[in-house]
Amino acid sequence: MQILVNGEQHTTEAISLDELCAALGFANAKIATAVNGCFVAASARARTELSEADEIEIVAPSQA
Repeated sequence: MQILVNGEQHTTEAISLDELCAALGFANAKIATAVNGCFVAASARARTELSEADEIEIVAPSQA
């Protein structure tokens, strides 16, 4: 399916936000996520299903 991740087009086979994060290399990272503008807590990522054309935001904290 085609989705947007941080504003960039991606093709993915992931069916959940948790699977997508793992596929993008964020499996064990401390990140914040949102789907279509709605915050998704880490505990809810595995049960958050993705759909065609979803807009995903993944933000990692920066080190100062």
